[in-house]
Amino acid sequence: MNSKPWIFRTYAGHSSAEASNKLFKDNLGKGQTGLSVAFDLPTQTGYDSDHQLARGEVGKVGVPINHLGDMRMLFKDIPLDKMNTSMTINATAPWLLALYVALAEEQKLNVNVLQGTVQNDIIKEYLSRGTYIFPPEDSLNLIADVTEYCYKYIPKWNPINICSYHLQEAGATIEEEVAFAISTATAVLDKIRLRVSDEEFPFIVGRVSFFVNAGIKFISEICKMRAFVELWNEICLAKYGVKEEKFRRFRYGVQVNSLGLTEQQPENNVYRILLELLAVTLSKNARARAIQLPAWNEAMGLPRPWDQQWSLRMQQVLAYETDLLDYEDIFDQNPVIDQKVREIIEQVKLKTEKIEKMGGTVPALDYMKRALVSSNSNRLSSIENGNTTVVGVNKFTTTEESGLSSGDGNNVQVVDKEIEKIQISSLLEWREERNNELVQRSIDQLKDAARKKINIMPVSIEAAKVGVTTGEWADAMREVFGEFRAPTGVTVSKSLDSESLPTLQKKVKEVSKKLKRNIKLLIGKPGLDGHSNGAEQIAMRAKEAGFDVVYQGIRLTPNQIVNSALEEAVHIIGLSILSGSHLEILEDLTSLLKTKKMTKIPVIVGGIIPEKDFEKIRSMGIKKIYTPKNYDLNKIILEMSEFVEQNAA
Repeated sequence: MNSKPWIFRTYAGHSSAEASNKLFKDNLGKGQTGLSVAFDLPTQTGYDSDHQLARGEVGKVGVPINHLGDMRMLFKDIPLDKMNTSMTINATAPWLLALYVALAEEQKLNVNVLQGTVQNDIIKEYLSRGTYIFPPEDSLNLIADVTEYCYKYIPKWNPINICSYHLQEAGATIEEEVAFAISTATAVLDKIRLRVSDEEFPFIVGRVSFFVNAGIKFISEICKMRAFVELWNEICLAKYGVKEEKFRRFRYGVQVNSLGLTEQQPENNVYRILLELLAVTLSKNARARAIQLPAWNEAMGLPRPWDQQWSLRMQQVLAYETDLLDYEDIFDQNPVIDQKVREIIEQVKLKTEKIEKMGGTVPALDYMKRALVSSNSNRLSSIENGNTTVVGVNKFTTTEESGLSSGDGNNVQVVDKEIEKIQISSLLEWREERNNELVQRSIDQLKDAARKKINIMPVSIEAAKVGVTTGEWADAMREVFGEFRAPTGVTVSKSLDSESLPTLQKKVKEVSKKLKRNIKLLIGKPGLDGHSNGAEQIAMRAKEAGFDVVYQGIRLTPNQIVNSALEEAVHIIGLSILSGSHLEILEDLTSLLKTKKMTKIPVIVGGIIPEKDFEKIRSMGIKKIYTPKNYDLNKIILEMSEFVEQNAA
């Protein structure tokens, strides 16, 4: 081979540190060459497993890491000095890196040999994924802390991974994805530039990496990656004066598009993943350095080990069986590619200039969020009206029964319901056995460092060693910085080219007339799931149809949702839950509705919900269940209005 293959990764972690450790070892044994750690939502948002908001969320979408003991188990018998570890962690990135460093020192390793990445991109959390905690400026300072520390002590570590992946998942166009990611990267570098010397700064620029998405329009995606490479090289040279070419390289990892995976005919997802893989590998000069692929069944739930293996084998076949790595870049001097790249660059520059005129990414958060919601609305509308073909969804829908489905209907990994109890029990034991006097002293030092704007990393590492927990670290930061609520992006309504919208509006008007006021919908995002795309699109469409909509954003307790429904006198409640915590949350919420004598209000729920849970959910009194296969938003809103009409009769 003329070229080395990229790092093969699988995004993995669930249930417990022990179960995830076994999964890591199994994947490494199958030829995976790096680790990509998925953390559960309480860990990502800075809560211990026994916190109220963690109920139903523990171990569901990743591994729970409450303390150094959990980190120790997660990497048991995995030599950290031989491993390249990527951690998808943002708001609590300083803390999880501190735990990792503390573990390495416990293993008597010199930390300067550690290789890996913390995502540590908080801007995209405000825009798309929702696992933010602190206000923007304080979050940027924490990112700068990590970057500065890594430069001095862990020079092979990537201290920030600018993540455009979730921007595309939130509906971003190619131009928006590139522009918003570039703007985020410059915002971070501008902050760090103030902390280091001119001689040090180019090395830090060279450690910035990106994590991108690759969609199904793979020719356009190839051009996107080539545009990213050109733009980043230009910015590093012109804006930051970085003269050494190696420090201007666009270094990126990738997970291909999960947004386009379908619940209908899920076997088609295999071909989608392969085509998207080609987008980030075919062009040698814009090839990814690390790749992780989703499994074919991720639209339905957590993939099983075999499902992940299939995606890993896809990478290995491409790298080792084809002649892809034997040739130079096959797209150089291609006129079609060159023209498309120029077009993308031109549009990206217009958008980055607009953000710069607004004062940068922080002042432009609302603008960027509204742009994403609008672009996603256009994407969904195009699928609804058939302008965009999605095979098996809006065209070629006739199908045979899938041979990939198991006889019992369980086509995804199911997390044991007892895992939360076991994790909480382990956490309580950890708190009992540690020296709590040292812990309190360490927490006080954390707060003091945060107040005085001293680099948080050294005190965080010491806190990890004495047994401070994830929730305690985050609570210390919350006490100093406070918490932030990002813009929702749904404040402005937008007209859609939809033939069925006038009919829908007429129906809503009729029902509203009977009620003597507009139908009022409360959209709730309970639990820690921050993927708000679906909720935002329902809110937008309901407004367009004539509903009054109450939507307060993400991360609400069932109690907050019920109280809001009472105070706002709503006619219907819609819940969006994608993290697998639906049963626990719905049990709590329906119980509260009974207590407050509000059971007449129809409740609907949408999300990644297995069919085997439908009967239990209906028995709680839930009116309707929607999953990703229910893509017709007008139909959903129409059914809502009918539920309200029936209730009023």
